[in-house]
Amino acid sequence: MSRTIIVERPNKTIYLEDGKVYKVMGAEYPASDVFNEALNLAAAGETKLKVPKILEVTRIDGKWAIVWEYIEGTTLLDMMKKEPSRLDEYLDRFVDIQLEMHGCGATRLPVLIDKMHRKIRASGLDATIRYELHTRLDSMPRHSKLCHGDFTPSNIVITGDGQAYIIDWSHASQGNASADAAQTWLIFHFYRDAFPGAPEIAEKYLSLFCKKSDTARQYVEKWISIVSASQLVKGRPEEREFLLRQVNVVEYE
Repeated sequence: MSRTIIVERPNKTIYLEDGKVYKVMGAEYPASDVFNEALNLAAAGETKLKVPKILEVTRIDGKWAIVWEYIEGTTLLDMMKKEPSRLDEYLDRFVDIQLEMHGCGATRLPVLIDKMHRKIRASGLDATIRYELHTRLDSMPRHSKLCHGDFTPSNIVITGDGQAYIIDWSHASQGNASADAAQTWLIFHFYRDAFPGAPEIAEKYLSLFCKKSDTARQYVEKWISIVSASQLVKGRPEEREFLLRQVNVVEYE
């Protein structure tokens, strides 16, 4: 059986083997995090959405692993890169898929606002800024919509017959759809290697999301500062300056 490495990082290895995708965690990866991620995928699979079927949680060479079915197809990101003239068409479908997801409930998943509070506390930001962010977060409506947490074109697989599958549910939660949109807006800004005009595409995405969901842009922008602060915990030097700029657009009163 041939094995194809998809992702290899210090804390995880993802590979394809025998029609299955294996995500093998690092030796120190907490078992609770593994089972939480498996729950995310299982819960998403119980909705009307097309997602890979979870097959098992197991141990491989003494390490925890999650196994799910392989979805053969092309990511929406690769399609956008291959056919830039159809970007608007692909972006339109991308937002439709996201809105369909937000139409699903997710009461078994972690609460997005609680996750954001934890990440803000660990962000390393000044205490005054953290206080303002926590206050803003507490003022936001608590929803229980299915939020992906990493909803990007690279996590949408289009099969040969045109079906769209959403993959990589490791950051899923129940929460506010506008927070999920703010996260996607941020990620588009970090797509500079894929798209020379990434910031413009981010703005086009957000305008389209707000129009289709009938959401005021200012409301999503309130979430951008919160989500940016939460992203600081990842410690990516290449993203830090941009994230700090977004955090600092908070109007302190």
